[in-house]
Amino acid sequence: MMTITFAVLLAAFVLRLLNRPRSATACLFLSSIMAIGLFLWEIYSPDYGFRMPWLQVELRHAAPAGSS
Repeated sequence: MMTITFAVLLAAFVLRLLNRPRSATACLFLSSIMAIGLFLWEIYSPDYGFRMPWLQVELRHAAPAGSS
């Protein structure tokens, strides 16, 4: 997926060199949307996502007062 994002970014660069600024801007916008989508997918994916234990919140049942 990242390869496709970089290919679209390269297409924007080439289109700008060929004096096609509207197409280049569209490709640049598309590559930005693809990069954001990939980032969010990697963060929120339960299989491939990043593990951040310091951000995970779990409810724990507190022991009654006086019990050991």
